[in-house]
Order: sequence, then C-alpha cells, then structure tokens
Amino acid sequence: MHIPKTVAIKRIIKETETVKTFIFDFHSDNVIPGQFMMVWNFEDEKPMSISLIDPEKNEIGISIKKVGPFTEAVHSLKVGDKLGLRGPYGHGFELKGSKILAVGGGVGMAPVAAFVEYARNKNVNVDVISAAATKEELLFMDKLKSTDITAYACTDDGSFGFYGFPTQLMEEILQETDYDMIVTCGPEIMMKGIFEIAEKHKIAAQFSLERYMKCGIGLCGQCCVDDIGWRVCVEGPVFSIDDIRLISEFGNYKRDASGIKHNI
Repeated sequence: MHIPKTVAIKRIIKETETVKTFIFDFHSDNVIPGQFMMVWNFEDEKPMSISLIDPEKNEIGISIKKVGPFTEAVHSLKVGDKLGLRGPYGHGFELKGSKILAVGGGVGMAPVAAFVEYARNKNVNVDVISAAATKEELLFMDKLKSTDITAYACTDDGSFGFYGFPTQLMEEILQETDYDMIVTCGPEIMMKGIFEIAEKHKIAAQFSLERYMKCGIGLCGQCCVDDIGWRVCVEGPVFSIDDIRLISEFGNYKRDASGIKHNI
C-alpha cells in the first residue's frame, strides 16, 4: 500500500480551463469518499483528493487544479502516460442521516462529488451546492444536473446561479429545508462560515481539511493541527464538527513546509 503503483492514465476529462480529472484502472471496492491518493510524477509527490469511485469498472478519478510546477506537469500528460499512485489514505466521509447537504468550493468539489455519488447509490437524499469564483470554474454541474439530485450553482461574481457566497445560499436553503448532515470541502474561510451555520442550526457536519503533507501516512508530523495534534493525513482529512471544535487553527491559519504560520 505504501509503495507507489505505476498506472496508466485511462481517460482525461477537461472540467475547466484549470481543472482536469484523470481516470485510472484501480481496485476501488474499499475506497471511501473523502480519502486521498499520493500522486507521484516520478519527480515529486503530492496528495490529491479522489473525485470518482467506480467499483463496477474498478476505476478511480482524481481531479487536479493547475496551480504550480507539479500540477502543470501532470496537466501536460496524455492518455496512456503513467503516474505513481499510493493509497487510498485517510479518514473519509461517513454516511449518516437520510437528508444531506453537500457543499463544495472550487476544486473542493472533488471529494464532495465522490461522496454525492456514493450517497446516491445508497438511496440517501443529497442536495448539492457547487461554488466557485466565476461560472468558468464551476465543477461537475452538468454531471449533477443529469441525475435526480438537486444541485445549486453559486458564484462570487454572479456570472451563474446564486450571486454571492455559498454560506449565504445555505442560509436561504435552510429556511426551507431540514438536513440531518452537512458535508463540505473547499477554502477554509468558506468552511469556517459553514461551521458557524451548522452550530447555529444544530446540524451535524463533516469537514474535509487540507494541510501540507509529505508522507501521507502519519510519520512525518508535517500536517499536525493545533492544539490537538491530530494528523490530517490519518485522523483526517475528514473531521466531524465535534472534532473541528478542538482544532484551534481551523479557519485561522495554516503552516507551510517550514512550519511557519500563514493566516487564512
């Protein structure tokens, strides 16, 4: 499990100008939405969320946003090119309740999309908010609207769907609909707002956190969070709302590769 498996890229889906989904043949029976893979391009290795899980076809998909040298190198690859994958790692989402609101911001829609499909296959009712800065960066809306799922689009600039932030849209939705659970992944400032809304409405929630990782298996301690010391790669990346209350840095700061704090 901890040795990268070299796999060929089976398909590539261009989601937006900056996001591509890479699909691989991979035994996926035991993959849980919210888990991640360590992706190796034979020079460097990064953690990436799983956005598609298909046990029938034994496929997984990883949606990657082009943000730097590593992701630019991966984006340049073609079908048939190879990457190293190890995992899956981490604690994923738990399916609880019969009515769930899933909120994804930007490329944070990746693990949310995998969770939504999993919940739908379990006959759980899920509504989805896909949020982005602008229409061109919205993820998976066409795929969601091709199903019986209620999907809301939300853009910061009002170019498509709800004009404003997903937290504002959530408040409107919660006036009309009750939910047993909220699941979310995206910018931490967004998730902090969702945490506050969930607390106010007394709704259970799960949050997928992102931190700088090196090993992915809990050995290096790079992704430990203050003050509780949990490793995001092992105890997370998905944490319950009860866990989030104990993570003092949540919504406030993150540490870079050298451990220096940077405000969110």
